[in-house]
Amino acid sequence: MTTKSVLLIIAGGIAAYKSLELIRELSKRGIRTQAILTRAGAEFITPLSVGSLTGGKCYTDLFDLTDEAEMGHIELSRAADLVVVAPATADLLSKPANGVAGDLASTALLATDKPVLYAPAMNVRMWTHPGVQRNVDILRKDGALFVGPDEGDMACGEYGPGRMAEPVEIANAVEAHFAAMSDGRLTGRHVVVTAGPTHEPLDPVRYIANRSSGKQGYAIAAALARLGARVTLVSGPTDLSAPPGVDIIRVQTAREMMDRTMGALPAEVAICCAAVADYRPEIETNHKIKKERGGLSSIPLTENPDILRSISSLDVGRPELVIGFAAETDDILCNADAKRKRKGCDWIVANDVSTGTGTMGGENNSVTILSEAGEESWENMPKARVADRLAGYIADELVKRAC
Repeated sequence: MTTKSVLLIIAGGIAAYKSLELIRELSKRGIRTQAILTRAGAEFITPLSVGSLTGGKCYTDLFDLTDEAEMGHIELSRAADLVVVAPATADLLSKPANGVAGDLASTALLATDKPVLYAPAMNVRMWTHPGVQRNVDILRKDGALFVGPDEGDMACGEYGPGRMAEPVEIANAVEAHFAAMSDGRLTGRHVVVTAGPTHEPLDPVRYIANRSSGKQGYAIAAALARLGARVTLVSGPTDLSAPPGVDIIRVQTAREMMDRTMGALPAEVAICCAAVADYRPEIETNHKIKKERGGLSSIPLTENPDILRSISSLDVGRPELVIGFAAETDDILCNADAKRKRKGCDWIVANDVSTGTGTMGGENNSVTILSEAGEESWENMPKARVADRLAGYIADELVKRAC
């Protein structure tokens, strides 16, 4: 097996001391590390201690003529299989999110063509600040991976989310990433995924929609692609970037999603994750409806096509595995299983979207997989982890069906 390598970027923060243990932990797992230590990071640990553990030079300066001659920042940023930023401070998160490069670390983050895994570490108020969350959201949309932060006591004396994940947890995330990238269990398989909301126009300026962000569907598409699948993602309106290695088809309405999804078949797997509007206005108009004339007091609606049921009931070309999603607010499992039977799909992924759960548009999800064989509930976890786990289950199921 080829040795994997990590470029570790160590930013300034008290958690920088944990990066030394992270280097050791990665080494135990046979993962080689090169390191960049920022000027602020060097206030907490030394280049000598970092270099002693990596067994190589610790890079610190963008304007070092010798370093640039021997291994320029472009080559350094691309020589590793994965870039890990631990600790990832608010300052360093802001730079790649906004296209800023002013030192070796930020320049490497913009120049790399490899995935980047961030392990945030900062004061709880900094982590929850809208500006920091905005930058994190931008990085996620750009395809960045995150581990942590954890909740707990901090060096500043406060308590809450902001502690850098422990070195073992970060190393586990690195290993999981490499395992997914090298898995290839879905190579040669075609998977169609729907994601996001649909917009059903009332007039040229208004539409009926829902709160779906598309994050779970996009994460599933990315996870399947990492396992080697050819993925077609049919997406309603979102502000998310296309996942790497995924063919994306963007639509607006339920009817467009229906046409493009059916047109993307045949496929071995179809995953209907989109929150498709059940109804649309019966009459579409090219003119803005005036409320003064009572035009908005009564809007006749008509039913939209049922994409999940249509795919599940195909006589010819039905995918081997058809998976639906059920976002429910009451009697979650009962309603979801009734939907599975009504639609005729193989699995239903049920989740609670009632007020206060934060699931719709949030970063985490707590789901239950329901099938003819029974049900399996998963703990609350980031949507990316839900996606990785679901992709693994799909790969296992296809292998089982082939036996």
